Amino acid sequence: MKKSFEVLDHVDSELGELLLRRRRIAMLDDEIVHEVQLNGEFLMSSLFHAAEDALAHLGVEAHGGNCLDVVVGGLGLGYTAAAALACKQVASVRVVEYLAPVIGWHREGLLPLGKVLAEDERVRIVQGDFFAMAAGGTGFDPEKGGRKFDAVLLDIDHTPSHWLHARHGGFYSRDGVLAMAAHLRPGGVFAMWSDGGPEAGFLEVIGSVFAKALAHEVRFPNPITGGESASSIYVGSGLAGDQSLRGAGLSTR
Repeated sequence: MKKSFEVLDHVDSELGELLLRRRRIAMLDDEIVHEVQLNGEFLMSSLFHAAEDALAHLGVEAHGGNCLDVVVGGLGLGYTAAAALACKQVASVRVVEYLAPVIGWHREGLLPLGKVLAEDERVRIVQGDFFAMAAGGTGFDPEKGGRKFDAVLLDIDHTPSHWLHARHGGFYSRDGVLAMAAHLRPGGVFAMWSDGGPEAGFLEVIGSVFAKALAHEVRFPNPITGGESASSIYVGSGLAGDQSLRGAGLSTR
């Protein structure tokens, strides 16, 4: 008999109790789903990754250039990184993941996208604190201090006001976003996933640093409820000093 539920890993991480499980969903023709929980709260599911895909696509499209060097904050199940790699404009993807067990899941083949990421020479997965790197002068590549990137794609906290850890909170201020933006090249883009609808306050923060700030709503089917679910993707493009984009303003769509 096929197992309907299986715990693949269960560890006490720096952020709390971390659980990776795999289950078959009978109502979806036994589709296999991978899920991650932190302290009993769902973080992500392979059943829902439309917003993670959109994060990569919207971030890359907002830049408009080619041969882009991209930072992905948060590895998770790997969907944002994989979607970025699928964009022909992307030359490299540097993934920053705080939790070593999550990196191990991919390298050990416990997750479907582990092989995809491992076999792509454009990918570098590093263990580190995204928020500390964003705030520091060395940036996202300690081996090449001061290296700048074309886009930063962030998918770690639930929302700008609902964090996995209190120390993340400072990032969502103007000073926090401004420090991160210092690691971007001219014309650089910051894009971020958030659960639910956009928060006007954080959109204003992005607009104070970038010439153009948008919040996209991504709606997708929820086969469990039979309805729809929604996430938001914030996108800031063109640093405020880029005169070509100044005055573009804020927008929600």
